[in-house]
Amino acid sequence: MLKLYIGNKNYSSWSMRPWVLMKQAGIEFEEVKLHFDSFSGDSNFKRRLGEICPSGKVPVLTDDGFAVWDTLAIAEYLAEKFPSMRLWPDGVKARARARSICAEMHAGFGALRSACGMNIEAQLPQIGQIAWRDNAALRADVQRLSAMWGELLTEHGGAMLFGEFSIADAYFAPVCMRIHSYALPVPEPIAAYVARVRALSGVAAWIADALAEHEFIPFEEPYRIAR
Repeated sequence: MLKLYIGNKNYSSWSMRPWVLMKQAGIEFEEVKLHFDSFSGDSNFKRRLGEICPSGKVPVLTDDGFAVWDTLAIAEYLAEKFPSMRLWPDGVKARARARSICAEMHAGFGALRSACGMNIEAQLPQIGQIAWRDNAALRADVQRLSAMWGELLTEHGGAMLFGEFSIADAYFAPVCMRIHSYALPVPEPIAAYVARVRALSGVAAWIADALAEHEFIPFEEPYRIAR
């Protein structure tokens, strides 16, 4: 049985990607949630993770005790383990492009991550407006995402980035959460894509679970003092 170790669903954007990927693709797995108490070395979160893998970070996928960590590595492992599910898009060039944009997300968009931490429960349009006004790097990140998504949606002519749902859409699902929570201004086709991603059964299930957590973690929400 596959096990996926994740953090709090309201906050953990990295955990969301493989969870949504497996849920949307119909891959059976056991969820193990490790709550964010703190990220210090002596925290329960870090101790539990240390028993599973050396990275000390979520998500982690285990397969009969074999641990795979890092979202890209997990996605590639699943694609190889379940080739019939076609988790990457068809075609050599399409797969290369999908891998390229996932790697770009993996390594970049630091301004968006920093200014707009994932918080599914919260509605933060004022925070988003201030960040948009004052943070040129955030505006550049969102403009790059809008251009990327717009080009792919036009090229492949489907509801998702490469026509059908793929790893790429799972990878950008947390970005869709941020755009929604902070009401970041995006062109209409991009807003429509965000809405379609949020409506996917796997994403909707994650959102429902996040809303049911009812946890407030102050270090994840420096912009307010209570939920």
